[in-house]
Amino acid sequence: MTLHEPDILTGHKAIARFLGMTPRQVAWHDEQGNIPTFKIGRTVCARKSTLLQWIEDQEQARRDERKKGLNDKGAKYCTKPQRHEKA
Repeated sequence: MTLHEPDILTGHKAIARFLGMTPRQVAWHDEQGNIPTFKIGRTVCARKSTLLQWIEDQEQARRDERKKGLNDKGAKYCTKPQRHEKA
């Protein structure tokens, strides 16, 4: 960001452009509380700096999960194929 570029994005469309998503995807994630947004009146807004930090936090959390051997749902990764005995 430059000194003259505003840090605040206004509307799902601007946030989507910044994140490389569709406005509908941003709206859904906003409704679910998955992305850091706030409102000015009825307009959904987000700070570019906050979104960038949130992305870094998401990346770090994923790296930490992988180090612990957890998948997206919190279950352990299976490193060896399971063999099932026939009865």
